[in-house]
Amino acid sequence: MAAPMLRWCCPGRRFAFARVGCGSCHRRGPPTGSTSNGKRGQSSVAQQPHITAQKPRKGEPEWAAVVGLEIHAQIASNSKLFSGSQVCFAAPPNSLVSFFDASLPGTLPVLNRRCVEAAVMTGLALDCHINRKSLFDRKHYFYADLPAGYQITQQRLPIAVNGSLAYSVYVGRKPSQMVTRTVRVKQIQLEQDSGKSLHDDLRSQTLIDLNRAEGQLRVDANISVHRPGEPLGIRTEVKNLNSARFLAKAIDYEIQRQINELENGGEILNETRSFDFKLGCTVPMRDKEGKQDYRFMPEPNLPPLLLYDSGSLPSGADPQQVINIDQLRERLPELPRVTRQRLVQQYGMLPEHSCVLLNEVGLLEFFQNVIKETRAEPKKVTSWVLNTFLGFLKQQNLAVSESPVTPSALAELLDLLDRKAISAPAAKQVFEELWSNEGKTPAQIVAEKKLELLQDPEALEQLCRSTLEAHPDVVMDLKRGNPRAINKLIGLVRKATLGRADPTAIKEVLERQLSS
Repeated sequence: MAAPMLRWCCPGRRFAFARVGCGSCHRRGPPTGSTSNGKRGQSSVAQQPHITAQKPRKGEPEWAAVVGLEIHAQIASNSKLFSGSQVCFAAPPNSLVSFFDASLPGTLPVLNRRCVEAAVMTGLALDCHINRKSLFDRKHYFYADLPAGYQITQQRLPIAVNGSLAYSVYVGRKPSQMVTRTVRVKQIQLEQDSGKSLHDDLRSQTLIDLNRAEGQLRVDANISVHRPGEPLGIRTEVKNLNSARFLAKAIDYEIQRQINELENGGEILNETRSFDFKLGCTVPMRDKEGKQDYRFMPEPNLPPLLLYDSGSLPSGADPQQVINIDQLRERLPELPRVTRQRLVQQYGMLPEHSCVLLNEVGLLEFFQNVIKETRAEPKKVTSWVLNTFLGFLKQQNLAVSESPVTPSALAELLDLLDRKAISAPAAKQVFEELWSNEGKTPAQIVAEKKLELLQDPEALEQLCRSTLEAHPDVVMDLKRGNPRAINKLIGLVRKATLGRADPTAIKEVLERQLSS
């Protein structure tokens, strides 16, 4: 209860596509209620009059979907939004409840400074306009986990509005087939959390825990479909999705369900649905025909929330009593899109490579530590980290933090390769040894396995000449135009040197001797 929550709404984004087949699942009950033309309090996608399927115009996609998300995220704070009660995950039920959390008469809310700062920083990270003045409101509804009978939120004037988030997605099978898209953020608001209902089916009773309700993330998805060029369709709301994977599955299923319904002559009901992750489908919860009146009113116990920047900060103001937006902006870490751009510009890597480095937890830090300790070119480091290192991690289903190969070890290996102390195939062999034999350095492995490159040019010349003389059939095959014959000769020389000769150097010597 009164746990610090951030809620932000993403206006509907359109997706155009042709119709595809989709399976179905059993519903737990028939849809109830009827369509409604009203607008629901905090939703970001407007409801439209009922439409049914019509034949698409030639050359256009058959259907377009509109998806709007209402995201509830916990703020990482030590105490609750409006009380000093501690925040502790999995604490015993009702062990962290203040008088205000229990809604005892005469108790007043006290706004948590840390939560306001977190909301502002979130707004800045999402490129929002930060309102210098925001207001708190009471949202009235009656439920057992809300003892006050109302929830403190920001319905009229939230703390941040009109943001955006750019992201990259793959549109094909090749990593280079990436496009950048942008999702709009309608608003970010501070909101009191409700309690948690604990249902005891064995005793047929429900218990209430006022510590706090939510996990770290919860999403409500508003979804509708329509023909391109026609009014938006009736939307449904899928509630309480708690993972990105379930969110994607629920959206995909609901889009196809609505298309099937309309193409079979049915209608879409303006209803609330839930996602059954076991069945992989959405099921009806309740209809929205009887729109709930939340009777929003200004919160009388909280004054307007005033924020300042360096230019508007009152002279002589106590820094502990005001919040400076510019100071919070300076505290922001480097944002992912900025990091991606920096990697591309600084190291000359491809945009898709920068995305992979950021998407794998700990991989960017690993890469940067290798860069600091090696003399190898950044492109070579990128190749080894993304191909060899990441490949080994995925083969064994390990996180970067669980890798037996440290950044220092990989940097030393790349230095050996860079100064041509070992060949590329030998470097791969050393890496495999590093992976399976922790504690050994690349130099020790090279010495033990005798993998150092042959440094005597005259010896290499003699080995190549002997190989050509011993295999005239391969030489003849090469002269007849078979380009693969040179690879066989290179392999024969490397075998004679026990893998200690660089294939590139061998090829140069062989080609020179063959042309002389």
